[in-house]
Amino acid sequence: MFISKKNALLATLLAGASVLPLSVHAAETPEAPAEDKVENIIVVGQKNTPITVKPRGLSVSLGREEFEKVNALNVEDLMKYTPNFFVRKRFAGDDNAVVAMRGANTVQSARTIVLVDGFLVSNFLGNRFDFPPKWNVVGPSEIRQFDIVYGPYSARYNGNSMGGVVSITTDEPKANGGYATVQKMIMPFKECGFDETFEGYSFEGGLTWKPQGSRLGLRASYRHFENTGQSMTYNLLSRVATQPTSASVQATYTDVTGAYVDPRLATPVFGAQSPVDVVQDQARLRASYDLGAGWKADALLVWWKSSQDLTDARTWLTATSTGLPVYQGRVKFNGVYYNATGITHSTSERTEYLAGGRVSGPWGGWDVRANLSRFWIAESDGRASNDFQTGLSSGVGRQTLQDTPGWWAFDASMRQAFGAHDITFGVNQNLYKAGQTIYAVTNWRTAANATYNSGTFGKTSGFGVFVEDEISLSDRTELTLGVRADRWRAFDGGLGGLNSANQKVITRYDTRSQTSVDPKLSLQTRVSDTLSLQLSLGTATRFPTVGELYQGTFDPVAQIILPDSFDPNLKAEKSKDISLIARRKFARSNLTLSAFGQDIDDAIFSFQGINQFGNTVSNYKNIARMKQYGVEAIYEAKDFVITGLDLNGSVSWMDAKTVENPANRAAEGVQFPRIPRWRSNGSLTYAFTEKLKGTMGWRYASRPNSDLFGLSRGRAFGFQSEYNTYDLKVNYAVTPRTQVSVGIDNVANYQAYVSHPLPQRTVLIELKYRQ
Repeated sequence: MFISKKNALLATLLAGASVLPLSVHAAETPEAPAEDKVENIIVVGQKNTPITVKPRGLSVSLGREEFEKVNALNVEDLMKYTPNFFVRKRFAGDDNAVVAMRGANTVQSARTIVLVDGFLVSNFLGNRFDFPPKWNVVGPSEIRQFDIVYGPYSARYNGNSMGGVVSITTDEPKANGGYATVQKMIMPFKECGFDETFEGYSFEGGLTWKPQGSRLGLRASYRHFENTGQSMTYNLLSRVATQPTSASVQATYTDVTGAYVDPRLATPVFGAQSPVDVVQDQARLRASYDLGAGWKADALLVWWKSSQDLTDARTWLTATSTGLPVYQGRVKFNGVYYNATGITHSTSERTEYLAGGRVSGPWGGWDVRANLSRFWIAESDGRASNDFQTGLSSGVGRQTLQDTPGWWAFDASMRQAFGAHDITFGVNQNLYKAGQTIYAVTNWRTAANATYNSGTFGKTSGFGVFVEDEISLSDRTELTLGVRADRWRAFDGGLGGLNSANQKVITRYDTRSQTSVDPKLSLQTRVSDTLSLQLSLGTATRFPTVGELYQGTFDPVAQIILPDSFDPNLKAEKSKDISLIARRKFARSNLTLSAFGQDIDDAIFSFQGINQFGNTVSNYKNIARMKQYGVEAIYEAKDFVITGLDLNGSVSWMDAKTVENPANRAAEGVQFPRIPRWRSNGSLTYAFTEKLKGTMGWRYASRPNSDLFGLSRGRAFGFQSEYNTYDLKVNYAVTPRTQVSVGIDNVANYQAYVSHPLPQRTVLIELKYRQ
């Protein structure tokens, strides 16, 4: 345990004592805090614009200078060289790009809060690979700033900040102008039976309107994106448990060639799901209005439509007798009898919206902020065949419809300085609703003759209050004390299915509620003009999401929702965290050293894997206790070695282990899944001339475990592998407003996996204009 009960109680009492004379109800929005009295510890990137997240713990701020170094096909790419950071992006346009910060792994999406212009875009409807933040509510060209804070050290944010907070800020409409970006991407891909080139393109543009002297400012923007990504899933032959010996049974198997034998895999690969054809359209409108007397109103409206087509599934099996392709069924390969199954065709369409409004201004000596936002999926229609043959023939399959899932989020705050005290009161409230229904259909493409199969539904809500006091102990030292209290509720949850008489039955789950109190403390001091230190302590309570509690995984083979893929009785996970940072300034460089620890009780873990048919399956359970600690070194240098060469690099080491797991003691003492021991990210940029710049970036991680017991390790499909990629980019400023760039991601064509294959060498050509 990193924080004793005595110290936690002391922090709570101190925070409470600092505000006893002030019986004022107040709230906080997670945007644009005032600058700290002591210099912020920002370890990477821009220093020109104040950070939009309170810098408690390791903090990073990225601006357009950093963005120019990145081949950014999507918004989340802009963070790819951030210290001890990884985004699980499987292809350009991937909807399932989950953030992994330090020891929050790539399927723990609910451990990171992501905000766009202060509005919540984290998808806390679930905690899995398919519940990533809604990155595409903005385009990469309209981003002004990325701010990233590691760990739950500020009372302003609830337990979903256990991993950290990512704040994305776009340009405020302040003057008339516009921008446009055109991209072309090309990725040759070769693995198993694939040897082809996948391509895509995007167009993004925007206009800002704000005449001089006008109180109203508007920015309208649009992005169209199309790409074909490599296949996400290879299908393996399933060996027949008892090999047939009679001639009559053997005759029912087709003798085939063409499967790929990979010694890293249990059985040969016979085919693959279709490459992913993705089309996305995004339109955004941001408005800002000066209300007068220091008050201001902001609004954001986003429309996002996406579709995916996976109707080009592959088989590499050929019947030896006829020379015709074999898509499924009983086969004999290399003298061994198998079943070939699991390949399907599918399509999906989704329409989503974000609407948010915020007001801010002075009131009675207080700085007041409040915002309200709503994100909802107005339409989500997924269709899939039962197998390969029905996919080709438009035969039987299933349709999955979402019941307008989404969330409401409200944040408000009041802040005022009283001598050495700078006090903020805040309140946060949210409501999450999820629901889906699965139908059996006779024509999977048209969803004809839909009949009910199963469904899941549920809601969660949260209400939190906090107080945070930034106490100036001297012109060099600042102590921040905070505490937040949260009340969580899960309700209206249930599971629908069919009984033995094929009648619809509903199982409803009891309403649950729980409260938590989490103290925070951060002490920051400037020891000298060149050395700064920061110590941060805190606890965090992350309550289960709707998906973890109620929303199960559909098994396309058994045609049911797996009963153990969710758990309505999950406990909240509780962390105790510590962070120590030292930053040393030199003449042309900065060195930051960071040490951190996190001790989590009842960690919620998704036991995820790929079954024998190539389908992803998972279920949620509590791990009694897991623990991680690590160190990070981050170096930033201007004119490194030679004039014009800039270096930004980091290396980190982590030890994350399961400490207690009574359900299966074999996991205890084993490195936690999907968390590498070593990571290194960074970039080298050289200015050849004032107009021409080149960057080499790198991303490295050592091999993690793929399962809880350390038995599954490898660099192949189905495993979580190491990665070691190098990227190149050249920017040329044709005019002060026009820039052309050419980049290559993964120059060495290093093949890595997150169960699914990651992209191979990818070329990006980009033309930008900004007025």
